[in-house]
Amino acid sequence: MKKIQVGFLVSYDYELLKIAIPQIYKESDSIFLAIDKQRKTWKGETFEIRQDFFEWIKWIDVDFKIEILEDNFYHPELTSMQCEVLERKALAEKMGVGNWLIQLDADEYFLDFKGFVDFLRSKDHYLDNPQKNQIQISPYLINLYKRVDNGVLYVEKPTKIMVATNFPSYRIGRQTRKRIIYYKGAVLHECISRTKEELEMKFNNWGHDTDINKEEFLEKWETVNESNYKTMRNFFYMEPEKWKKLAFVKGSSFNEIEKNLDFDEVLPSGFYIWKKNFGQWFKHLTKK
Repeated sequence: MKKIQVGFLVSYDYELLKIAIPQIYKESDSIFLAIDKQRKTWKGETFEIRQDFFEWIKWIDVDFKIEILEDNFYHPELTSMQCEVLERKALAEKMGVGNWLIQLDADEYFLDFKGFVDFLRSKDHYLDNPQKNQIQISPYLINLYKRVDNGVLYVEKPTKIMVATNFPSYRIGRQTRKRIIYYKGAVLHECISRTKEELEMKFNNWGHDTDINKEEFLEKWETVNESNYKTMRNFFYMEPEKWKKLAFVKGSSFNEIEKNLDFDEVLPSGFYIWKKNFGQWFKHLTKK
């Protein structure tokens, strides 16, 4: 027990795992890929995974860490979000309570995963009685918004992301509504920096499908570019004001973006994170 277990939900954007898995492979004890047995999305749409992807998994898995979990995760009587929570809980059960349970999506690329693992190890005491002392660990998500000619537009202010927990009592996505411990680290989120066709596929099949004004969002997404992004505001796909401003970074590949982003400037300060963690500790102290 007390292992570093990483799980991915695998669907139509599985090719992005060729970026995501190498970022976490070395420091993980085990990696689990959850795939719908019938190749159904949470909305019941069919997708295909080419055989060469599984050949790639065999090629990269030099330490035999990767295990595939196949089951029926689409249930027509459930909403997309209910299907997502069901799949995440099934994946977490396979990963094993008593370990650090890290769940990522294919389009989430962890930066300095070793530093994150070292941070988790400093909190190993939360694994002794996880159900009684439930916590979530949140680094910061840098959301890539749109690829333009010379680089990528990204959301200026990073957002929290509950990637790890000691007890998987998921309620909405990865959110357990338990105490959050913030960590000054970054995850690059491919998010909506895709083609229009890929975006439509994403919006039609993920857990938030009923929350999005797709047409209104796509109109703004298509309009914004490297020349006008500074004059525009409110870019989030559900509540637009949550993403007030965009910023720009040069580079087209993951490595170029990682090299060119100034993470000290993008991420919150250590003092800000300390205040957030103190507030979470005090808030949940009163709930015990």
